[in-house]
Amino acid sequence: MDTRGLSTQLKVRQCSQCQGDTEFHCNTCKRDMCLRCKEKHVINLDTIYHDVVIYRDKYNYSPTQEIVVRHPDRFDFGISSRELCNSVSTLFRLAPMYTDINLQDNRTTYQKKRQQHREIIDNIRSETLYNCRVLLAGIQTDIQTCPPQICHRQSQMSTKAQRLKDLIDTAVCDVKTRYRGLLIDRIQQQKRKMNRHLTHIQNYEDRYEQSANRAVPFLLFIKTSRVPQIKDIPNLPQHLLRSLTEEFNMEDVSQLLRGIQEIQIITGKRQVGIDQCLKLTSTPVLHTSVCVTGVSHVDHISRVMSDRVWVSDRINLILSDKTGDTIRRVTGITILDKGLHTVNSSGDLIYIDIELNIKELFRKNNTVTTLLRSTSQWTPVSVYCSPCTGDLMIGIFNIDTKTGKVTRYNSSGQHILTIQHDNTGHILYSEPQYITENKNGDIIVSDFGRAVVVTERGGRHRFSYRGPSSGSPFYPRGICTDAMSHILVCDNKTHTVQMIDKDGQFLSLLLTQQHGINTPRSLNYDDKTHLLWVGSGDNNTVSVYRYIQRSHSLTDNPDRDERITEDSS
Repeated sequence: MDTRGLSTQLKVRQCSQCQGDTEFHCNTCKRDMCLRCKEKHVINLDTIYHDVVIYRDKYNYSPTQEIVVRHPDRFDFGISSRELCNSVSTLFRLAPMYTDINLQDNRTTYQKKRQQHREIIDNIRSETLYNCRVLLAGIQTDIQTCPPQICHRQSQMSTKAQRLKDLIDTAVCDVKTRYRGLLIDRIQQQKRKMNRHLTHIQNYEDRYEQSANRAVPFLLFIKTSRVPQIKDIPNLPQHLLRSLTEEFNMEDVSQLLRGIQEIQIITGKRQVGIDQCLKLTSTPVLHTSVCVTGVSHVDHISRVMSDRVWVSDRINLILSDKTGDTIRRVTGITILDKGLHTVNSSGDLIYIDIELNIKELFRKNNTVTTLLRSTSQWTPVSVYCSPCTGDLMIGIFNIDTKTGKVTRYNSSGQHILTIQHDNTGHILYSEPQYITENKNGDIIVSDFGRAVVVTERGGRHRFSYRGPSSGSPFYPRGICTDAMSHILVCDNKTHTVQMIDKDGQFLSLLLTQQHGINTPRSLNYDDKTHLLWVGSGDNNTVSVYRYIQRSHSLTDNPDRDERITEDSS
């Protein structure tokens, strides 16, 4: 076949970012991508939620089939090639009326299934593939470091095993040389006793055979005679055994046995640690800003998903999208500027209503139910739902005593814990206005005008953070934790967002006025995109910052034999 001129007639579409062949398309940023760039795109935290599809889905493409038959003039069974081609042409002229319907049904089914499993697909693309790369990097490091370590361990084991063997051989040799004669004498004595015993038995047997004729003398013999007893095995005297034991230094033997350790094979799955995946950036970067319509300022934020957040001020509680437009509004809320709402793992809103009851708004059917009713002089001022356990933690305040406490309920509404005092009996809280939870299960409370109070899951007080320096005013407001277990808190005195570690040590002023934030009031952290949402206390702006980035990035590896591809069928 003449191939001249084909290079000017055919052209493969290239990736928008490199010279690779296009295999995928991002519907969000309208880019064509090769496999390598697609893999980088879906793990990048800034593009983690982009809609990436195989390239033919960009045009809703349906594949058609073309058959080119190369044949001789006549087949062996007598049918001409022209007759065969005419029959095939007739078949393909009739086929479209049936195949169009089937292709349309398949396309609809495919899109429906893809939408159903969208969350799973996104998680595999953004998390699983990335974690596999991190694990692979660790495995490659282990491949280099393990053989020398194994050789070193084997050498140590061989040395200690030889020392133990020498010690045992020496002891056995001593036994043979010292106690061989004594053992032989003992055995000879035992042999003589056994012979005498056999003689007595023989006498008994003879008397028994004669007992048929002389029964009375035999019975008298049995009654008056004593059958001698004999030990089954010869034993060394106890003082000899003690002296034999003293020949060994038992501490040396125990040390040698402890030193010879088996190389344990880890049967569990290798896990990816947060410290392997994430790192702090040199400075926070403003990702986006959203002006939320319907509120005057942002006292609290509860995030439903990456582009859906509940926002409240003293009067309003609205669900907003990433453009700031109102999707839903909840009326009849309590008039508080604190953490009066939260979201559970299903995306349902839990909030404090105007009658101080705890209610739940279901996301799927928009129905409202009452979870807990206010029945005492204690006023609920904040609420938080644990994403790990589903437990509900409520901060309550007594206006008469000016003290507070935190109560914990399980997902069934059963009370399981009350946190009020520290280890010495002192009151922990004055007014628990915001509540959150850390990765280790610690319960973290922003206590009004006092401190960040941290207790263990069971309620034992761990520490109280009162600001970066001793004696300086500190007015904590909104609070959250991130994937690296840092505690972030808004300081209403210095108008900063401060970062402390999980043990209460001050790390940095994460956000200041230099970062474009004037009055930070509320915080929320996105575990998927690792973005920090910051609500303003003097206007309706929600600023989104990035201060955490992934530690590893995909690099080109031309020697890679395997490629992770999608099923394009």
